[in-house]
Amino acid sequence: MKRCMLTLLLLVAATALMAQNRYFAPLGMTVTEDGAVSYVEPHTILAVDVTVACDRTIAGPYARYAQKYLGVRAPLTDRVEWSVVGGALGLVDEADYLAIDPMPAKSRTELQHAVGGEEFARIRPDKKTILMPDTEDAARDAATLIFSLRKHRQELITGEAGENVFGAGLQDALAEIARQEQALLELFLGKQRTTTQSQRYFVCPEADKKQYVVCRFSPEEGLLASDDLLGDMVLLQITPQAQVAATVVEAGPKDLTTMDVLVANRATCNLSHGGTTYAEKVIPIFEFGRKVTVAVPRRR
Repeated sequence: MKRCMLTLLLLVAATALMAQNRYFAPLGMTVTEDGAVSYVEPHTILAVDVTVACDRTIAGPYARYAQKYLGVRAPLTDRVEWSVVGGALGLVDEADYLAIDPMPAKSRTELQHAVGGEEFARIRPDKKTILMPDTEDAARDAATLIFSLRKHRQELITGEAGENVFGAGLQDALAEIARQEQALLELFLGKQRTTTQSQRYFVCPEADKKQYVVCRFSPEEGLLASDDLLGDMVLLQITPQAQVAATVVEAGPKDLTTMDVLVANRATCNLSHGGTTYAEKVIPIFEFGRKVTVAVPRRR
């Protein structure tokens, strides 16, 4: 315990010494082996990730008979609906940003809430006749099978189906009944598929601008370009702190060689759409900082 406390105290002391080291090179300053000093004013590049979900409903072939034979309402037409579900904020190194394709590829994760893709189960025709039933007759037969499956499941659970169905065999039988019932229900209720998609955008803050249209969003089309007026704005609001916190030690009267450098200011970044906040983070931003005079690092 004493050793852990001693280690912690040493770390705190080392951090305090670094904070007071006037020869610690600020970001953007480079000192070569021969002592030459160069400084390139740093810039802030924000990475903004917007995540949307696409809910797609595929109407079942017997949808208009769902109320009649199952007592439930079902969607009668296919429907696609998008929604904003999340976001993230972070910093990107300028060198990495310049190496990125200006149109980054979308990263997609699919969660399928459907069985067997977009194809629906088929009801086998009665082999006693070569005539195919019309749509309503097929819907009635499918509903009859659904209720029959439910009856068999109840018999298996209560033991009325026989004494030899138990253990793993019972679980497999129940799973197969559930699979068949789901396939038949989809004929009436349709299929639903949810897809989530994340798109990354880059924002370079400007000193006189605190609000940015990252992109636009439409419930029918999803994410759109920032200048596409068919969608509503996805906004990034930047609120700098009132005072820039001192992160470097300024030069004193005894320092002979000095240089003006830019110190970043912490700012609250808020990503929102339609009045809902999807990400908020405090990020140091150079464009809202201030110039300070520091001592040029010396090689010892």
